Amino acid sequence: MKSIPQYYFHKTKYGEELLIDIVKLKDIQKYIHKDPVHTLSYFDITFIKSTATFSIDNKCYELQTNDVIFSKPGQVRAWETESSNLDGLALIFEEEFLLSFFNDSRFIQNLSYFSAERETPVINISEIKQRTDYLLQNITAEINNYESKDKHILRALLYEILMLLDREYRKQNTNRKGTEKITNRHVNSFIELVNKDFKQHHDTGYYADKLCITPNYLNEIVKKATSVNAKLYIQNKILSEAKRLLAYTSLSISEIAENLNFDSSSYFIRSFRRHTGYTPLQYRNSTKR
Repeated sequence: MKSIPQYYFHKTKYGEELLIDIVKLKDIQKYIHKDPVHTLSYFDITFIKSTATFSIDNKCYELQTNDVIFSKPGQVRAWETESSNLDGLALIFEEEFLLSFFNDSRFIQNLSYFSAERETPVINISEIKQRTDYLLQNITAEINNYESKDKHILRALLYEILMLLDREYRKQNTNRKGTEKITNRHVNSFIELVNKDFKQHHDTGYYADKLCITPNYLNEIVKKATSVNAKLYIQNKILSEAKRLLAYTSLSISEIAENLNFDSSSYFIRSFRRHTGYTPLQYRNSTKR
């Protein structure tokens, strides 16, 4: 049965455990060529030095020199460009590398480009390229001279580049009125719960109970923050996962229905067709290259 391959962090690449690395795309061409569609178990920030076509969760992006693309653990990634033409660097790290030092358990989730409701996973960093290049060079140097086993300088450098990119991302992705999207602690908690439990729980009431609020209030605040109510947000999440499984795996329709906790494959087919206009099989066939 075909499944999406996942890459895990090579924690002992430099001897003692180290949960941060910088990888040249040219050095991993064989892996990209072997598994252009894959997921990662860690965070990835890729700095593009050529043109490239890249997909995240079945959405395609045409990348140019000085673009940066951000991906989170578990997202389905796909390089659509010949790996021999790729040039760039990937800054990769495990969440634990920062959380073992910082007290803020939501630090990474609060970064605009890793938030659940980010507008896009891509920005262009031409205006801050000199500074980001300097930081990447320093991180590389620290990793290559990793003798003292002191991770604090690496954490400080990673923190600086993350915050620099966050400032640039916010600058490029404010809405037309120039204000940030509305945030709400209940909405953030709802989004985290959906990401964790959507396969098993499709009902708005489940999430409202978890948050100790009413379903009507949950619908209201989610719609204010995301432009869709909680019920539709959950449905869109389920639909997105169904599309991923149809496009990137060979799971049968009944297996996908079971994976997403539908009562029956026929109910899954009806639901998918109602929301997309296609049957699952028609959608799968349309994604074949």
